[in-house]
Amino acid sequence: MDLEEQILHYYLKVLSKILIISFVSILIIFFSIIHKTYELKNKNIEISKGENIKSVFNKNIVEISKFEIHIISFYYRYLSFFFNTMIHFGDFNLKKNVSPKEILNIISQPSNILNKITIVEGWSKKDLDQELSKYFDDFFSIEYENILADTYYFEKNEDFNFFYEKLINFKSNYFQKMKKNSFFQTFNQKDLLIIGSLLEKEGTDYEDKKKISSVIINRLNKNMKLQIDATVIFALTSENNEFNRKLTFKDLKIDHKHNTYKYKGLPPTPISYVGTKTIEILLENYKTENLFYFYDKSIKKHIFSKNYEDHKTKLNEYRNKK
Repeated sequence: MDLEEQILHYYLKVLSKILIISFVSILIIFFSIIHKTYELKNKNIEISKGENIKSVFNKNIVEISKFEIHIISFYYRYLSFFFNTMIHFGDFNLKKNVSPKEILNIISQPSNILNKITIVEGWSKKDLDQELSKYFDDFFSIEYENILADTYYFEKNEDFNFFYEKLINFKSNYFQKMKKNSFFQTFNQKDLLIIGSLLEKEGTDYEDKKKISSVIINRLNKNMKLQIDATVIFALTSENNEFNRKLTFKDLKIDHKHNTYKYKGLPPTPISYVGTKTIEILLENYKTENLFYFYDKSIKKHIFSKNYEDHKTKLNEYRNKK
């Protein structure tokens, strides 16, 4: 090997070492920045639709250099290209001190800040509309038979239609598990929700609802009018269920399709939202021979009877005590 070749070999060797050292140094810098802990201005950060990664880090980290942001941006492009990682818009909750890698792991998932709506058993559409208006601008009133009263979680800024689909799917999946229950040999799903809504408005607790459910089923089987006060209130209040006086005999004669004092059988639709606990009461198929009941305010419970004579006697005793 002549002198020129030796010199060239030497410089190539030196250059390769410089390149290796440079590459390793860049990797060290890269990983040190990606794993470095930065202080956030706020633990909750908001990412707007269409916002880029540089803006996210610029506005949310207390102190960060342009060079560091370029490194983080490169890392994000790498993740996007090889792993299809994309940042989501919305609100996110993070630790006060956090690394870029941790931030990207969180903001590339749906928002981890969840809102909660509890739809209360017996609520009217007006009640639910008031609750929905706190979270959604584009909501619509939901029919009683379309959903079940329960607690639902959803992302902040979630689209209402997407939230509504969750409610629909919850109901569908719930009834799918219950479809073999003997209740459905006589009644359908809508019947169950109608009867359930009557229990929500009439019953005071679990045992009370069980007994009232047996009265309703017994009356339906005997082709008797249900004569449930809650259906009259529903008819009188345009479905809002806000009623602040005693029912009169005139009220009981109102010509309305939901008035069970006037029309036999079940009302055409539920009169409130129904919860799963009440549905499960109905699916227990609890049996009694009772056909009548009234509410005793002094003991705050319903009094049940098997026949009208017994019912009349108990009712007179109650009125005489007042």
